[in-house]
Amino acid sequence: MNEPDPEQDVPPEVHTVCPLCGGGGMIADPKQAIIGGEPRTVDNGRACGHCATDGHFPGIVPPV
Repeated sequence: MNEPDPEQDVPPEVHTVCPLCGGGGMIADPKQAIIGGEPRTVDNGRACGHCATDGHFPGIVPPV
């Protein structure tokens, strides 16, 4: 059986996942586009302004 890696255990500090982007650091931003003559929706995403693309906040931060 594999032994647990001590560097992969629990992080040294507590983080709160950003409730706006879900921890990804990016927010969906769909746009209408014409690709190859066909109308499609393209979603390149945009940076999360709430967590500044970190995806988390230090400590315990309740969503407000």
